[in-house]
Amino acid sequence: MAKFTKPEKSWALYDWGSSAYSIIITTAVFPLFYKAAATDAGVELADSTAYLSYTIAIFTFILAMLGPLLGTIADYEGMKKKFFTVFFVLGTVSTAMLAFVPEGQWLWLLICYVFAALGATGANLFYDAFIVDVTTEKRMNRVSAFGYGLGYIGSTIPFALAILIILLAQNEVLPLSVTNASRLAFLITAAWWILFSVPLFRHVKQQHFIKREANPVVQSFRRLNKTIREIRQYRALFLFLIAYFFYIDGVGTIISLSTAYGTDLGLSATSLLIVLFATQVVAAPFAILYGKLADRFTGKKMLYVGIFVYIIVCVYAVFIETIMDFWILAMLVATSQGGIQALSRSYFGKLVPKQNANEFFGFYNIFGKFAAITGPLLVGVTSQITGNSSLGVLSLVVLFIIGLVVLIFVPEPVPHEPVDEVAAE
Repeated sequence: MAKFTKPEKSWALYDWGSSAYSIIITTAVFPLFYKAAATDAGVELADSTAYLSYTIAIFTFILAMLGPLLGTIADYEGMKKKFFTVFFVLGTVSTAMLAFVPEGQWLWLLICYVFAALGATGANLFYDAFIVDVTTEKRMNRVSAFGYGLGYIGSTIPFALAILIILLAQNEVLPLSVTNASRLAFLITAAWWILFSVPLFRHVKQQHFIKREANPVVQSFRRLNKTIREIRQYRALFLFLIAYFFYIDGVGTIISLSTAYGTDLGLSATSLLIVLFATQVVAAPFAILYGKLADRFTGKKMLYVGIFVYIIVCVYAVFIETIMDFWILAMLVATSQGGIQALSRSYFGKLVPKQNANEFFGFYNIFGKFAAITGPLLVGVTSQITGNSSLGVLSLVVLFIIGLVVLIFVPEPVPHEPVDEVAAE
């Protein structure tokens, strides 16, 4: 921690807090909670997985459409923090509301999940864009990877607490039903997320911006339209976004549907939670390692490595039969999921003009979010047609291969400004 400045540490600590949402809501407890509610209501396993996939597609489409415009408006002085705050409040409040959905109401669970996910992903749009305000291009790989590393470490604490409460409830050590224990996990998630967001609100400021103009919304539409018309001037950035669109699609789909997939394979909820906890622990040092290796071998080469690992994951998924197979698959994912996301963020951060960071991270968001529509739909449709979730995961291979091929043609980032080292405070 001493190697990083106060703004860098405060920015990274948000990942420590918000990643509790990623593991407990997106990946682990909520999908199990939802699957149980849907099953009790008589919904078939493959159908409930498909409905979850379609729900993910809906909220990602909404945010993808709003992202570039919101980002363009947020480029004005003092606006980035305000937009971040709106989505942060929406995400934390909706996450807490999951705890109060009546038992068996699986459709209402999905509706609340839409709003929670909109808040979480919307806040992350502006959080990602803040990276240009807290550090330099030379330090960006390390700082981005540090954020992801802290996120994996920090998320294990509320996740471990949630697992402990659920297991104690299952064994009747605590006077709680498993359902209410899961509800308590949702409240813990919201509280943890809020607590560790305080440093960002206190110490992270928007350093790069555009001076405010009259009719900011109208002017934002004009700037957005101008950027789209002049996209050829940003060839490297645009090529990277195309590559990112495909490979991050596969990454996000595997993360969001891993628990539902494990359930379809017949793995117990307890086994899945333990595997996912171990995945978080292993992912933390590997995310930081990716950042260090990127400084030595370039971020682009390390992105190649991450994509290749995910191709192996998709192929191996077809042959899963036992809990040990799922362990192997999870550990493969753990070696690369944080690294590939961290280096994608820092690679893009080096490509964008700093004063327009929100606008361009809005495009980063729209490509990432539209990608997150394609993957879940692909898995959902394939799973329903074949009746086999493993073949749905295998279908993601094509997305990783396309992303890898396009990434080969993306040139290395050219610095937009001096990149002197930042002295640690």
